[in-house]
Amino acid sequence: MAKDKTIYTCSECGGSSPKWLGKCPHCNAWNTLVESAAESGAPAKNRYSSQFQSLAKASDVTALSDIEATDMERTPTGHEELDRVLGGGIVEGGVVLIGGDPGIGKSTLLLQALDSLQRAGLNTLYVTGEESGAQVALRSRRLGLDGSQVKVLAEIQLEKILATLEATQPAIAVIDSIQTVYSDQLTSAPGSVAQVRECAAHLTRAAKSSGVCIVLVGHVTKEGALAGPRVLEHMVDTVLYFEGDTHSSFRLVRAIKNRFGAVNEIGVFAMTEKGLKGVANPSAIFLSQHSEPVPGSCVLVTLEGTRPMLVEIQALVDNGGPSPRRLSVGLDRDRLAMLLAVLHRHAGVACMDQDVFVNAVGGVRISEPAADLAVMLAITSSLRGKPLPKGFIAFGEVGLAGEVRPAPRGQERLKEAAKLGFSVAVVPKANAPKKPIEGLTIHAVERVEEAMNVVRGLG
Repeated sequence: MAKDKTIYTCSECGGSSPKWLGKCPHCNAWNTLVESAAESGAPAKNRYSSQFQSLAKASDVTALSDIEATDMERTPTGHEELDRVLGGGIVEGGVVLIGGDPGIGKSTLLLQALDSLQRAGLNTLYVTGEESGAQVALRSRRLGLDGSQVKVLAEIQLEKILATLEATQPAIAVIDSIQTVYSDQLTSAPGSVAQVRECAAHLTRAAKSSGVCIVLVGHVTKEGALAGPRVLEHMVDTVLYFEGDTHSSFRLVRAIKNRFGAVNEIGVFAMTEKGLKGVANPSAIFLSQHSEPVPGSCVLVTLEGTRPMLVEIQALVDNGGPSPRRLSVGLDRDRLAMLLAVLHRHAGVACMDQDVFVNAVGGVRISEPAADLAVMLAITSSLRGKPLPKGFIAFGEVGLAGEVRPAPRGQERLKEAAKLGFSVAVVPKANAPKKPIEGLTIHAVERVEEAMNVVRGLG
């Protein structure tokens, strides 16, 4: 028998090669080429040209000012935190890709959302390729969704799924998961790059042409990225990631891409016996409950999308010997080394022979530079063994010259802190409010040494 022809496809960019290579010739990524069966009997013309023609309607060249701009109508899902991440609710014809680690709660949240939408009078469809209908029904009973009228289809063949979508015309359909779906047009196995790309393209075309909102559940690799080519993320309108430790009861849903709303918005959920419940005050998760202030702890007001949140930054400075360690959890390690150098040069606080450990409480990851001032104050507090005052918060970016730079949306950060009962704040001078905020004493500083002197005076 003649051997089936195989090709090697890159899992990052989707490019193909006739033989295996250590480095992808298209995107230069290492060890990403995966063997798959070549298509047999494919027509010579480009299959994808017909798929994407219906995504963009043919039209004449038009000036932007002549195009009527209307906001997309949104349908709330009944879960406030999920609506926040989506930008207000589901959009007709929108395609959402949601990824996360196994068992983190993707299917649970989507089943709850479908039930809420169904009870609001919308026609919903849940397509499961990983579980049987009985298993989905068992989960719905466990979540307390008694009498749910959500329609369930246990199917993995793309053509049958598309036929069902056309016949039932649901307002929203969930495909759980895109890696299990396969098309008869390809000979490769379900989950391969070619199958994932082909099935996502067909489902996207169906959503745009029929107005059905389609939610695709995607697997993630061990590095945490969505499995399959990045072209999958470019096809869809919204990309959401589930974050959080499976051993913790809290989950974060973050918008990485959103054509209909703000990116980096987060929704905070708590996993309970009855499924995922939205957390109204997420700042309470990231703050430790100390009866009295302790050394090495400073509260930061960070910004996640448009939402200000309070996070506790903890630092521990200990004798390190000849080769001291620098370790940070939830913060950039290189930035920590830079802040220690600024602290030594401009504030006279030396940690060159000390181990320095910094942690953001609650497992949150902070990427914005506005955390600099809080990190430096926490390190100084731990080194001297003196706690910061009760009800103290700080934020601000620190430059290499020792200056304290403003953080975006400083007024909202300060109002959030005042609302939660904080009474003293050290902030960049440019973030000082023109009108005083009730219950909050604000110390505006321009340099790191000035901030250190203010804190010593408060102590």
